[in-house]
This record gives sequence, C-alpha cells and structure tokens, in this order.
Amino acid sequence: MNYTLRQLRTFIAVAHHGGFSQAGQAIGLSQSAVSHSIKELEAEIGVRLLDRTTREVMLTEAGQQLATRMERLLEEINTTLLDIRSYGEQRSGTVRLAASQTISAHLVPQCLAASQQHFPDIKVILHDRAQQWVLQSVRNAEVDFGIIIGPLSDADFDYLAILDEPFLLLCRDDDPLAQVEQPQWSMLDGRTMVLQDYASGSRVLIDAAMQQQQIHVEVVQDIGHPATLFPMVEAGIGISILPALALPLPAGRALTVRRLYPEINRSLMLIKRKNRSLTPAAEAIWQEVRQQAALLAQQRAVRPAF
Repeated sequence: MNYTLRQLRTFIAVAHHGGFSQAGQAIGLSQSAVSHSIKELEAEIGVRLLDRTTREVMLTEAGQQLATRMERLLEEINTTLLDIRSYGEQRSGTVRLAASQTISAHLVPQCLAASQQHFPDIKVILHDRAQQWVLQSVRNAEVDFGIIIGPLSDADFDYLAILDEPFLLLCRDDDPLAQVEQPQWSMLDGRTMVLQDYASGSRVLIDAAMQQQQIHVEVVQDIGHPATLFPMVEAGIGISILPALALPLPAGRALTVRRLYPEINRSLMLIKRKNRSLTPAAEAIWQEVRQQAALLAQQRAVRPAF
C-alpha cells in the first residue's frame, strides 16, 4: 500500500476533533486539504473510514478500529524519532583519537583543551603513535578517527586536509646557511643531515622533495622522536629538515630555522573509516580539530615564526 504518515496523522486528527475544519486548524492544513488526504487514504486501503453528513463526521467501524490502533502506533513512532534526534544531538561519551608524535605534541593539546571547554561531557583519549599505527588503528576501528601527514591515497579511508605547512631548515647559528635570508633546497646538496626515520609520515615527503630538487645528502642519523633533532643539530652532527609544527625551538638553543625555497609543504589530514559515520561525540571533536587547525593557520599568517 502507498500511504503516508501525513495521511495517517490527518485521519487521527479528524477522529480526535470530530471534523475536517477543526482537524485542519489543529495540524495546520486547510479543510479541503484534510478532506483530500482522507479520500486518498480511503482509496489506498479500499475501505470507507468516515461517514460524512452536512452536520458531522462519524467514524465507520473500520475507521474506529484504525483510529484506536493507529493513534498508539503513531505515538510510538513519534517517540522513537524524538529519541533518535536526542541521540543525534548527544555530546557525551568517549572519543578515541590517534595522531603521530609531532602532531600530538603541537596541535592536539590545543584541541584537547578546547574540547574540554566546549564539550565537558566528552572524554577524549589520545593515542600518539607512529603514522602506520595510526592508519592501522583507524582501519581496525580501534580509534574513532586519526590525524596523519598526507597526501593519502588509500581506499579504506575518508579524509579531509586541515592544515598545510612548509618544511623548514634547522641548523646551528654558526652554520653558513643561517646567514642566508632565503636558503634554497639546492644549497643542501652534499650536506650531512639528521632526519626523522620512516615511522614519520614526513620522511617520505622529505626524500621526495630532495629527489625532486636533484640534491644528494648524507643521512648520518635516523631519529625516532622529533625532539631529538634539536640536540643532534646543536651538537654539530648534521643539519636537519623539520615541519613547521615542530616549532617553537627549545629555549636557549644556538639554533636557527629558515624557510626553504622553493616552498614545499606537507598536509595534515583527518581520517576515518570509509563510509562510516562518526558518533555525535566523535563528530564534535572532529570539528573541533578542524577549527583549531584553522586557528593555527590564521595565527601563523598574522605572526610568522619563520
């Protein structure tokens, strides 16, 4: 049968109010629209539901049975829909977020603080791991979503770029490159370097950038944690390349940061499982991360740190 909830609700209104005019006023329809809706419903189910006279509208026996049973069913449907809407507006529960170490140390803290302020009933649990672990944990639904270093071409995920940031040169203050206002990638050719290892999503991008710029370097140390780059470079072991998110420099270090030209960026991306909806709480935190990344980009535009 091809009937609608609107037709059923209109019928219940007529049964309750005892007339087309009164029912129309109660549900916001004209008398003619009410009458038309009832006729369509009767035609669809093949039974007369109302006996009409010039003075009154009376339920037939079939109409009485339908009204008695349908009023309860419609109320149950309405309650169910209200419950679902309440769930959709819910902003509580636990959200699990995974991100690499640099992102966890420099972007996520602001996100957690803002989330705690805006959504005090949501508990956010952070897992800071290597990028491959982040990808795997999102794929296996061990976390609600992740933040990774893009680009990403994987059919298992939906993703959204939230922040582009340049790669920067890190060197000692007494290094010749520290005196160059706009150092070029080509100036790195033949240098000794300390870089993050391949557990970082940045390393593949840095290798690709050096290949693109046709430069060759000697990587003498592959470092797991980005914070280790600073003392390594300061000790003179080599120069380095790091993302802008790794700033600021530790206080008191004899180090210099310069933007490299041509500018080569990496992209931070939110990822979740393909075609899977986030819970209302997770969606709220996802949007909070987007807003904090946008705020960071605005702050850099106003007060460049490099």
